[in-house]
Amino acid sequence: MERRVAHLPLHTGKAPPWLFKRMTKLAGAITLAIVEEFGAAEMLRRLSDPWWFQAFGCVLGFDWHSSGVTTVTCGALKEAARVCGPDLGILVAGGKGGTSRKTPQEIATAADRHAITSGDRLVYASRMSAKVDSAAVQDGFAIYHHSFFFTPDGQWCVVQQGMDDQSRWARRYHWLGQSVDDFVCEPHAAVQDLADRPSEKSSRQLTLLNMVAKEADESRKSSAALVREPTEWLMGEVERLTEGPTLFAPARHPVLELDVNRDRLKRILTNAHERSPEDFETLLGFEGVGPATIRSLALLAEIIFQAPPARRDPTGSTRVPIKRAEEVVEPAALARHWADYSHAHGGKDGTPFPVDRETYDRNIVVLSDAVRRARLGENDKLAALRRLSKLGIA
Repeated sequence: MERRVAHLPLHTGKAPPWLFKRMTKLAGAITLAIVEEFGAAEMLRRLSDPWWFQAFGCVLGFDWHSSGVTTVTCGALKEAARVCGPDLGILVAGGKGGTSRKTPQEIATAADRHAITSGDRLVYASRMSAKVDSAAVQDGFAIYHHSFFFTPDGQWCVVQQGMDDQSRWARRYHWLGQSVDDFVCEPHAAVQDLADRPSEKSSRQLTLLNMVAKEADESRKSSAALVREPTEWLMGEVERLTEGPTLFAPARHPVLELDVNRDRLKRILTNAHERSPEDFETLLGFEGVGPATIRSLALLAEIIFQAPPARRDPTGSTRVPIKRAEEVVEPAALARHWADYSHAHGGKDGTPFPVDRETYDRNIVVLSDAVRRARLGENDKLAALRRLSKLGIA
């Protein structure tokens, strides 16, 4: 899947309870309809598409041009999954802040409850996708939201979001399990900016580190090879190369001497060396290996092995037209398309108009009734009604 980029300003504020309750019902009804008609895998594919995801959030009535659409839409789906259980067709783990760190346990618990045999693989996918976007991709956005969507058959997708603490702008990362051939080489389904900062592009390019770029293959191999070398020698290289304006010179590299906690780095490298990682993915998966370790190894690999790291922004060029089916849409036009979806029920912030509760409730009933009719049969009429009643709409 090609990368698609859009630009939206960051807004603050939460969805009021009356709206979130409706968002949960409608998100559940839409998911039921898609799973019934196209299957659970198609729902995951759509969630991994930033264009569809944004339109979905707009239809649910959240601010069409706010990064909050990510956390609230994922939250509404998680609540719908909690109410409906496996009848929804997909399961949801994770969330915002501290909740995101509970994702592996939530996946494991769901795997036990629903007899999912690929539970360990799903936990690994969650951990690695989070590790990639927090440590291997250093683009200035700290991950604070991680939602993991999966099916009893072991299919999965990830929607996670990072924040630039200084500018308060956000970026969203989409993963689709079926398209991930390699966790550390071009794994994303898409990366979406939620704000545009053209004036900062050139300065940010110097601080970018994209270890999952295709062109960073030699850097990945060299980083893993460095860890297999004796730790004392490696730390000696760190000492030597940080004494003067060489490896961490401000004019060239963003990592300064004060950024390197040598004692902690030595402990992490010693632990990693003892486990002798065979490749970069294994190294990245080690506990304690974070942004500072990866950046230090990447820069050492550049000096020692002449294997430069990639500094390409994971979103790609922000001015490349966005192609969808046979249509080519410029980023500004795409934003207008999202605004169109807000006309379905209005928006939390009153744009394009306050949420029309009467129309919203009527559409929940209409959609739910359509799903009900599609699922009804002589043997499963009560079961279908029971599934919909769990959402409070039957």
